[in-house]
Amino acid sequence: MTYSEKLEQIRKQMKADHVSAYIIPSADPHMSEYLPQHYKCIPFLSGFTGSAGTLVITENSAGLWTDFRYFEQATEQLQNSGFELVKQQVQHAPEYIQWLTHKFPAGATIGSNEKLVSVLLGEQFTLEFSLKGINLIDKDYINPIWKDRPALPQEKAFLIAEEFTGQSVAEKIAAVRTHLEKSGTTTHLVSSLDDIAWLFNIRGKDVNYNPVVLGFALIDQDHAKLFIDEEKLNSEEKEQLLHSGVEVLDYSEIEAAIASTNKNSIILIDPKRTCFAYAKLLPVTARIAKETNPSTNFKSVKNETELNNTRAAMLKDGLAITRFLKWLSENIGKILITELSAAEQLRKYRSEQEGFIGDSFTTISAYKAHGALPHYGASEESNSEVKAEGLFLVDSGGQYFYGTTDITRTIPMGENSEEESIDYTLVLKGMIDGCKLRFPKGTCGYQIDAITRKPLWDHALNYGHGTGHGVGYFLNVHEGPQVFNPTPTLVAIEVGMITSVEPGIYRPGKHGIRIENLVNTVRDVNNEFNEFYAFECLTIAPISTKIVKKELLENGQVSWLNEYNQLVFDKLSPLLSLDEQEWLSAETKAI
Repeated sequence: MTYSEKLEQIRKQMKADHVSAYIIPSADPHMSEYLPQHYKCIPFLSGFTGSAGTLVITENSAGLWTDFRYFEQATEQLQNSGFELVKQQVQHAPEYIQWLTHKFPAGATIGSNEKLVSVLLGEQFTLEFSLKGINLIDKDYINPIWKDRPALPQEKAFLIAEEFTGQSVAEKIAAVRTHLEKSGTTTHLVSSLDDIAWLFNIRGKDVNYNPVVLGFALIDQDHAKLFIDEEKLNSEEKEQLLHSGVEVLDYSEIEAAIASTNKNSIILIDPKRTCFAYAKLLPVTARIAKETNPSTNFKSVKNETELNNTRAAMLKDGLAITRFLKWLSENIGKILITELSAAEQLRKYRSEQEGFIGDSFTTISAYKAHGALPHYGASEESNSEVKAEGLFLVDSGGQYFYGTTDITRTIPMGENSEEESIDYTLVLKGMIDGCKLRFPKGTCGYQIDAITRKPLWDHALNYGHGTGHGVGYFLNVHEGPQVFNPTPTLVAIEVGMITSVEPGIYRPGKHGIRIENLVNTVRDVNNEFNEFYAFECLTIAPISTKIVKKELLENGQVSWLNEYNQLVFDKLSPLLSLDEQEWLSAETKAI
């Protein structure tokens, strides 16, 4: 079926059920950012492949609601699909709700598949639609028309030994139980895949880029039950979990287990990461406590084993990045290099590193104007040749046993303009200020975000994405609860949290610049004013100084840049050939 034919099939079902509008979020029952093929409903219906968006279908209109990161991509991918781009004003905000409440009168019915709607969003639907007298119903209109729908993933999973995690499964479950007792709750329903992976020291291949396994968990003071496809683990692994106090049950049994929860239970759920449909399965007499999963907070603070392994992964990643940058500088203008071939070459260098298992997200390989699209994905249709001029932005990362990396470098290719040099230097100033920051205990991400943006604000410049996100340990490259962005999220930055620092400048039709390091929060100074923290730079890869305008940098910024590049040389040079050492020495020369 064509996209238009699929749209027509959805509308036929809506008409039969007297449904005025149908909402399709980008989600699965685990509220994942990256989805298994089985749940890629938006690409199936519209062709749009971005990681954030919502389809809203009515009798006479069909729109994709997404934010600025995907405007150009959506415009291209939605052609002849029957869907039109609706530009969101605020990232992640469900602005279509207000549009629907204005469009339809009391008595209208709006549908959605509540397995793809979070508790938080479902309650917002319920409140705002009911205020207008609009009904909300649970409907799945996609499965009946998706004849060749991919099955749920069947790949095997595996358990990680305690020597690589620094904490046993039993210890992690005990920490959850302590939290339940302190919070006055009796049972915890866990739906989010990264929390499942961390809690049970399990990894898999069910989702591209994220080494997770489809699963749910129910934990109380007496039982810990893990619901996954039982074929994913062998008998020895199941026995190992049982020895840790974990009963392994089939993935399909979760609905019955939720429905049979003790009627007097007080259930702890994360409203952002639990689906509305499963929350509604709980006994009506059970009480629900809504808060961030305790495991989300636990896993955000890395222990020494995790940090040491991450540092080792960063060295491997730095070797790959350095070899890629050397290859690029020595071959540009001599052989054909495109965005896609450059990304493939970078992956080749990563694949040569011991313990590399795959990319941590789709590489953003963006030359010149494509760099102005923060989430650009090169395709055969858009693939540009990289030449010895302008700016080339590469944002990439790797999954290693054990560690997750994420790095962005913007590479001056030659014949750079004054504007490019100034923009590059200002982004570098912001990144340096973020990385060298000292801050008091209790500081939140929005405060660090503002400090990082100030060098750009001083020149009336800004960027539309956040400054940084948490990063997992051999897990999701985007991990909460901490985030560096303008939203006043009241999550303090704690020692052991790994977060990105990645300011940028994007000039449509010209260039995009972003420079990104990952940092670990460490203790710095303790005095009568407070305990102060600082950042340890985990990313070990050269930052180009070729077009830096030194006069725009403060002395402290120059010192940081020179010291960082010297650190890169000192750490990587023993692992490089003489030829590679010579290249890196020139690349990291002090300014």
